[in-house]
Amino acid sequence: MSNQTATDNTTDLPAFPGKREARCPFAPPSEYTDWRAKDGLQRVERKGELVWAASRFEDVRTVLSDPRISAALPEDEGSPAAFPGMDDPEHARLRMMLTRDFSVKRVQQMRPHIQGLVDDILETMISKGSSADLVRDYALPIPSLVISLLLGVPYADHGFFQDKGGALLDTRITKQERDAVLGELLGYLGELVERKEREPADDLLSRLVTERVQTGQLSREMAAMNGVLLLIAGHETTSNMISLSTLVLLQDPEQLTRIRDTEDPAVIKNAVEELLRYTTIAQDQIMRVAAEDVTVGGQLIRAGDLIVANLPSGNRDEAIFTDPDTLDIDRNTRGHLAFGYGVHQCLGQNLARAELEIALPTLLRRLPGLKLAVPMEQIRFRDEMVTYGPHELPVTW
Repeated sequence: MSNQTATDNTTDLPAFPGKREARCPFAPPSEYTDWRAKDGLQRVERKGELVWAASRFEDVRTVLSDPRISAALPEDEGSPAAFPGMDDPEHARLRMMLTRDFSVKRVQQMRPHIQGLVDDILETMISKGSSADLVRDYALPIPSLVISLLLGVPYADHGFFQDKGGALLDTRITKQERDAVLGELLGYLGELVERKEREPADDLLSRLVTERVQTGQLSREMAAMNGVLLLIAGHETTSNMISLSTLVLLQDPEQLTRIRDTEDPAVIKNAVEELLRYTTIAQDQIMRVAAEDVTVGGQLIRAGDLIVANLPSGNRDEAIFTDPDTLDIDRNTRGHLAFGYGVHQCLGQNLARAELEIALPTLLRRLPGLKLAVPMEQIRFRDEMVTYGPHELPVTW
């Protein structure tokens, strides 16, 4: 067993995630290019631990699909379990309880409702004047409203779960702080689960309670934990994608215009896939542990060693994508890693795609004069967060 601890010497190792260059805020840290060119995997320091970073496209896919590499991390022992931190067959059993609400068919049925929400949020933003913080006034409310309605969580409480969710996704948080925040969220969702038992409605949590909890297939605690996961993931990631994608396009007027003016939904769909690849906001999100000795990319990984899937690097791999540092909305992005890979691939990816395919062109068409209200270099980015994006995005029109 070669599991490394915080007491091991990490002072000479590069830190993960790396620092992005201020002049290239959309590009992953430049050292990732060097890591892809080296043999094997890169040894890095992450939160005081020695970790292997898988940075090539194929190495990332191997880490996320090899059954000898586990999603059940030692650091999560003793914490309430959510299905992404489990291996099959238990992972598959729990995930299957949720897939119906995130299927292609279900999301397709939701599209008119999502369009209506987006239109209303945009009209509210416009009614307040000719400037706004696009994160606060547009990018955050859209996925927050959608996931709240889907789960059956009162949107009036969105300030609470956005604040707590943001704290959980801060890479600087200690385990004690994380446990305290998670406890608050679990308490909130636990009370909501009990309420759904008494007063079920037409929402995911109610169905989970009536079909799974009350039949003994799922504990109330696990229902609450998976509710926390879906609630945070459902608004935090998509809101960053909406705001960061808008910022990317504002720097590329030609491709912005094509997305704004097209009548072809296939162009929008492909543009969204390329934006997902190009931005890859999950900069420090997917950790694994070797359950036994395994070789990845020619590198021997010992049982107990931790591995981080470096998604931003994998999506810029020159061996897979031609000219990967260029945004090209006509590119064939099939197989990109923005939603992960394998059996643990993001459950909500169909919903996220729909929100992006609606939110981006709606914004650009309704506000053709949209532009930044501050110089690009004044925008603060979420370097310290698990998911990357701008903290605020001041715009005018």
